[in-house]
Amino acid sequence: MQDEFFFDIDEVEITAIRSQGAGGQNVNKVSSAIHLRFHIANSSLAEPIKQRLLALNDRRINKQGEIIIKAQQYRTQEQNRLDALTRLNELIAAHSKPPKKRRVTKPSKSSIRRRLEKKSQHSQKKSMRSKLKY
Repeated sequence: MQDEFFFDIDEVEITAIRSQGAGGQNVNKVSSAIHLRFHIANSSLAEPIKQRLLALNDRRINKQGEIIIKAQQYRTQEQNRLDALTRLNELIAAHSKPPKKRRVTKPSKSSIRRRLEKKSQHSQKKSMRSKLKY
């Protein structure tokens, strides 16, 4: 199971919290919340991946360079833990590949010509319409 993740599971700090749902009014619905904390700088991830993660503008990454994922569905602690680890893995996986460089493309001469012809045809039609009215 550990080889499926991009990170070492031992580096993840998991805090289990028992929280009451509905502002504490409904005592019967107690969920087992998981707060997963992952320090980017101290992790065994490759340096370029760390840099990309730290540069991200994501609400799950705080100023101290920690990824905090909260799982609070009404499930067991183990399901929540697995869900949070999977979401952390997806976040890291999405940024483990360098972004593709896009080549700046210029419009071809034929497409420029076609666009200009359409423009002029449109303006001619408009002027003809205004002449036809009166």
